[in-house]
Amino acid sequence: MLDRPLVFLDVETTGAAPAWDRVTEVGLIAVEDGRVVETWSTLVNPERRIPPAIEALTGITNQMVALAPTFAEIADALLERIAGRTLVAHNARFDYGFLKSEFRRAERRYQAPVVCTVKLSRKLFPQHHRHGLDLLIERHGIECSARHRALGDAQVLWELMQRWRYELGAEAIGAAAQLQLKQPNLPPHLSELVLDEVPEAPGIYLFYGENDVLLYVGKSVNLRSRVLSHFSADHRSAKEMRLVQQVRRVDWRETGGELGALLAEARLVKELQPMHNRQLRRNHDLCAWAWDPAAGGAPQLIGVDADFRGEVFGLFRSRAAALETLRGLAHAYELCTIRIGLEKGRGPCFAYQIKRCRGVCAGKESPVAHDLRLAQALAGARFPAWPFRGPVAIREESGGLTEVHVLDRWRHLGTARAEDEIAEILAGRARARFDLDTYKILKRFFERVPRESAVIELAGHDMAAAPAG
Repeated sequence: MLDRPLVFLDVETTGAAPAWDRVTEVGLIAVEDGRVVETWSTLVNPERRIPPAIEALTGITNQMVALAPTFAEIADALLERIAGRTLVAHNARFDYGFLKSEFRRAERRYQAPVVCTVKLSRKLFPQHHRHGLDLLIERHGIECSARHRALGDAQVLWELMQRWRYELGAEAIGAAAQLQLKQPNLPPHLSELVLDEVPEAPGIYLFYGENDVLLYVGKSVNLRSRVLSHFSADHRSAKEMRLVQQVRRVDWRETGGELGALLAEARLVKELQPMHNRQLRRNHDLCAWAWDPAAGGAPQLIGVDADFRGEVFGLFRSRAAALETLRGLAHAYELCTIRIGLEKGRGPCFAYQIKRCRGVCAGKESPVAHDLRLAQALAGARFPAWPFRGPVAIREESGGLTEVHVLDRWRHLGTARAEDEIAEILAGRARARFDLDTYKILKRFFERVPRESAVIELAGHDMAAAPAG
């Protein structure tokens, strides 16, 4: 790596979101054959106010940038200095994202191989758990006279790289950097430019083929890493290889976190029916057993695609699977196949005749005693009650994007990105359908995440809602 043209670069900005925040300073050190060939920096007029907290952090004030050039005015000079060089930055996604956004506003295009010194430090020094720049400065004994100024931080990165080369050798650094620089093996019809904008953020991605046919929907906590992994040279299966060879277009949608990505994937697969998704397809035959011990009689098989209340047992993808389970319980608990609805007629059931029923159908056992055993048989398959008084919200935030997932009775009612959308979602919850995959996602989430820290109860929005069963 160290023998290629490099640029150690840092930017200071008005905030953390490249989509609307702006650059206030650029500092860089250009290196060739391990030698510094240019040092350059400039303040930049962001064409908006710098927040007081950012002024305090960087020392760059609104007065300092008032007469500085805009990014559009320095774009050509900057591009001339960094074009054709590998960009080296700390938390490089931040700096690279701002550069690309600013160049785009200036109607310029910037793309470069990138090495992140955070990732490089993690690879080179796995015994350490934290790799912030202040810690690396202290850990490696580096002096920094202008921390949180663009050129000062760029100089730290250059000094850091030299320390690493001295401590570990150029070969070790090159091998670690090469893992970041490894390019995906893209099919000829899919340009790397298509994938260049995929963010390192949670969300879902969509692969489209010829005539914009949807091929596949996936999810990840790191969209860029996951999408590029599909195009790696070592495909996990021939099926995946066939998929990526068909891809003509890639789309994606960021979410506020992992839960949002999981819920969005489950919903979109059912709505859009991608060719290569199988596991999350809608199953219209989903059913369960409903039984009221007080009423007695036979359990009733009900569909659970719609909203359902009351006590139910089991969740089955087909009527045949539900019947097979009930037959197994009848055999294990010596239940009457007539009383539980598996056999029609009067008098002794077939199970009684072969001594597998205790005889409620022949007057040998009371209905109460029989139904107590039926209750025991079904208890292990009882569908868990919704653990809240009514609808709840789960808030997630990632990279400046905040989402609120509105949930009720194991159903995902919708996801809001603004407060006023929550009431609208709740108003339409009668149309929300129960979905087995969503139920599994939510059950795992509540098992893993403490409810008191994650859940916002919305019972006040629906005081008439009965507790779900």
